[in-house]
Order: sequence, then C-alpha cells, then structure tokens
Amino acid sequence: MNNADLIVATLRAAGITHGFGVPSGNVLPLMEAMRTGGIEFVLTAHEGSAGFAADVTARMTGKPGLCIATLGPGATNLATGVGCAFLDRSPLIAITCNLNRAQLGRRLQMGIDHHALFKPITKATLPLRPGNVAATLAAALRIALSEPQGPVHLDLPEDVALAPATEPVPALPEPEPAAPAANEAIARTADLIRKSQRPVAIIGASAMRMKTPALLRACVERHGIPFATTTMAKGLIDEDHALAIGCIERASRQVQRAFLRGADLIIGLGYDAIEVEYEAWTGHLPVLNVDIELADADATVNIVHEVVGDLDVSVARLAALPAMRNAWLPEVLTLHRASFQRSLRPSTTRFSPHQAIDVVRRLLPRDGVLAFDVGAHTHQIASQWAAHAPRTFLITNGWSSMGFGIPAAIAAKLARPALPVVCIVGDGCFQMTCGELAVARRHNLAIPFVVLDDRWLSLIKIKQERRGLDVYGTELLPDAYAQPPAHYFGVPAVAARTPEELERSLAQALSAAGPTVIEAVVDPAHYAQTVYD
Repeated sequence: MNNADLIVATLRAAGITHGFGVPSGNVLPLMEAMRTGGIEFVLTAHEGSAGFAADVTARMTGKPGLCIATLGPGATNLATGVGCAFLDRSPLIAITCNLNRAQLGRRLQMGIDHHALFKPITKATLPLRPGNVAATLAAALRIALSEPQGPVHLDLPEDVALAPATEPVPALPEPEPAAPAANEAIARTADLIRKSQRPVAIIGASAMRMKTPALLRACVERHGIPFATTTMAKGLIDEDHALAIGCIERASRQVQRAFLRGADLIIGLGYDAIEVEYEAWTGHLPVLNVDIELADADATVNIVHEVVGDLDVSVARLAALPAMRNAWLPEVLTLHRASFQRSLRPSTTRFSPHQAIDVVRRLLPRDGVLAFDVGAHTHQIASQWAAHAPRTFLITNGWSSMGFGIPAAIAAKLARPALPVVCIVGDGCFQMTCGELAVARRHNLAIPFVVLDDRWLSLIKIKQERRGLDVYGTELLPDAYAQPPAHYFGVPAVAARTPEELERSLAQALSAAGPTVIEAVVDPAHYAQTVYD
C-alpha cells in the first residue's frame, strides 16, 4: 500500500464515495488508488464545478465532500468551488496533487504556493508528508466536520503519493463538539419570548447542519411563533406550515420587511449573517440570536441577547419550555402569505419566469430536489418556491457564484439517485457550465435542466437601470431566439415557449432515462417589479 492508497482508504472509511475533479499526470497516483479503493472518480468539465459538486455532496450526505485538482491552474480553478464550501459552511476535503517535494518552491511550470492560495478560503491548509499522512488526514476530517463546518485543503506531492505507506488507516476522529449554551442564557431567552407579543423566528443556514432539524418545527409549534427562513434554510420546516411566512430578503423583500416591522422580537435560529446581514433588514427591532457562534452584526443592530452553543441542544431546550402564547392571529398570517405570493406573480401576457417556476414546482414531487443558480431567477425562486423537506433546495447564498446549479444537480443525483432532481439555471449560468452536461450524460443521470432563456444577464441589467446607467455589456445574445440545437454534448435539447409546452417537456424529461435540456424562452420584464421591489 502506498500513501495514495492510505489516503483513499481513510477517506472511504469516513463515508466518502465520490471524488470530483480534472486529472493531470500528478493526479494519476491518487486516481489509481481511487479506482482500486472504492471511491469513484467523477470527471468534471472544470475544476470549479468539482468544488461545487463536492460541496453539495456534503450537504446531501452529511459526509465530507471530496474534490481533486492538479497544481497551478487546476488549483486556481478549484478555488472557486472550495470558496463556496467555505462561505456556505460545507465540510469538504480539497486535494491538490503537486510536484515532487524536491521541486516545491522553485519557479517551475505551473508551480504556485497552494497553501497561500487556499489559506483565505479554507479552515486549514495542510501538507501531506511521509510518516504523517494518517495523522494529517485525521486532523483534516476533524477540522472539516467541526462547527462551523467547512473545507480543508491538503497538498499532495506526487512522490509522497507514490511512497510506501508506513502508517495504518487512522481511527476516525470525532468532530469537536460545540458546548451547550449556559442555563442562564436559555432562561433569559424564555423570559424574552414570554414577554413578547409578536415574536417572529428567522431560520438560517446554521440550522441546515442540525442533526435533528425536526426540533425547529417542535419549537415554533410549541410557542406558536411565525417563522421565515433565509434562502438556504428553506425546507427545514415544510413551507406549507400554517406558521410559515416565507423567505426573507429575496424577491418582494419589501412585502416581507413591512410584515416584520410589526414584530416586537426577532428570534434568529441558526441565523448566519453570511447570507444576509442583520442590519440589512432588522432596523431597530430587538434581536435574540440563537446560534453556534456570536452574531456578526453591525453596532446598529439591536441585539438584546445571544444564546451561543450546540444548536440542537439550544432548540431542544426552547421546545421543551412551557408553551408561551402571543398575539399573532392565524388569519393575519394566512393573509400575509397570500399577499406575499400574489406580489411575486404580476399579471403578464407573455411567458414569464414566475410561470416557469410554478410549472417546475407543480411537477416535481414534494420530496424532489431543486438545484438552481445565481442571478435574477435566484431571487424569484427563493421567494416563490415552496420547499417541503430539508436538503431539497440547493443554492449557494454565502459564496453566490454563478455556475453552481448544474454541478449541484449532478452531485445531488449521484448522492441520492432515487430522488427526482431538477435544475433551473439562467442562460448566463448555462453558458458558463454547459460543459458539465457531458458529466450527466456519461453517468446517465435523469436530470431535467431548465434554462430560463431571457437573452440577458437580467440581474445586472436591472441594477444598471436602477442606478441610471446605460445598459451595457449585459446582453448575452443580440439575435432573435432560434430553436435550440438537437443536443448539447449528446444531451437532447427542446424549447418551451409557453407554460403548457414546458409542462409537457418537463413531464417527459422526468421520466426519461437520461438528462434533458429544456430551454424555456421567457420574458424577464417582471423581474424589475419583483426582484427589486
């Protein structure tokens, strides 16, 4: 057994089944170890996509994701996906396969300092060296899985990979446990909730990593507290729930802000400011922050109390308190939900994004997974889509990189092949990552890829218009829309110009044996009304 075999055996023991990347000669020793050691190497079109896919694999499985790249440009490409895992808090092992040790630090072809590159976007960046491979891997896994979770970078020189292993597979370390919050902190929280008349809970991205997310529902039901979510936290409680009021700080955000101004206490449950800072929307409202760490907030935010500790323990203790009632009336919440959703669907005579999104939601089963990308459609989907279960709503909102959607859908389908998966992307995002369709075809993944084709980088176009700037550099294709090609990299492509055509094509794609591209030709006009209300 060489050190590459030892690495693979350790990662396999940690529950890792897939690794995503693009090879070079320096990667071949690790790839061969993966072939014989039971971790499938998934060839992506771009290393950035490998990082996105590894991030989503971690979200879907609870195990660290794995991505791999060669030195130099492979590493810099990979950094985009690794940054996603860092700001979206996904545990991930990123391995760069480097030159031999004797060549490190020299000015050689493709050679750069990988540790300097990855230091700002990882929890740790560690060299792998003979005699210390097992201990380094054990430390990397512990660091990645300890809260706040995130990526760890490992640099593997080729001669280290090929050297005989001198260590056994290490015992798998437990992540560092978060200490429970102090009893006094919980008591103060109970007092604040008891004295409030109109509390509102906002569930955030830290709650995505709770071992028992059902505790969130138990907590809000126990005390009758209406709840909203940030974008990434959608689905942690079924959004059909009578206490649900929707997503904040996305499309029709002013409707949500107006409702929240009627609250007298904001309760952040796992609220990670990486998605949207408190000061963007809380105004002078008192904020009770319950999370794994202190809130990152401007001094203007009125934080009246913080509960810092293991989130499962904190929420469980809040759910176990005697029921505390408030002044919210069920009909007020019902009317608000209806008003919010109505604001997202302005009347239109042309096929519009909100209609396309409703078609996808209607056809995708309740436990199906939606992966989508970054742009104007992100805002619309976040507010409009009803998510019914955890890990069914996949987006990057901390890193917010275009190019996330297609590799995210591929990773979700590989991780949970029995679940239906649909991907929605804008046409700009599709141009960035359409090469990844070849991965879906190679693995015969039955994923419908719905492209919202509006011919513009619509989010940036709207920002130009709102700032009084000329519309410049944001038109994707100047010519009139034409039928799509017969296929992209062997993946069949069809057009949909009406909701009915999209419904027919999507129904067929969901029952197909492999991937399908559906180009939904939409009019983006309502984005100016809903995305920036």
